Amino acid sequence: MYSEKVMEHFSNPRNVGEIENASGVGEVGNAKCGDIMKMFLKIEDGVIVDVKFKTFGCGAAVATSSMATEMIKGKTVDEALTLTNKAVVEALDGLPPAKIHCSVLAEEAVKSAVLDYYKKNGMEKEIPGFCGDCASCGEHCHH
Repeated sequence: MYSEKVMEHFSNPRNVGEIENASGVGEVGNAKCGDIMKMFLKIEDGVIVDVKFKTFGCGAAVATSSMATEMIKGKTVDEALTLTNKAVVEALDGLPPAKIHCSVLAEEAVKSAVLDYYKKNGMEKEIPGFCGDCASCGEHCHH
């Protein structure tokens, strides 16, 4: 059902935890389906030098969180914003169709944390296709 990579990232997730005084923090999720993801970014000179996450959810949600953090660490903020749920799923060698929604959380968490970083630094930037208010949407943002 799950690929070896999914099982590896679920059993040994990378970058779990919190970053004190994070440059940006994003929390996304849907209490109805039970998956909630919080991502913490440490950004220096426009580069993500550290990233941590805390996820409450299924194995696929943990695995996609772990993989997403690995994919954006060391990247610029702009590069991180190009991360897609499709890329995360491909990096994990696929997910069962019923679990694809978990990968969307990882993409949204990155965008939410970057949006927080922008706000904290007085930057009036929008992220195309992302409203930044996932909590009030009541569903995953697929804008």
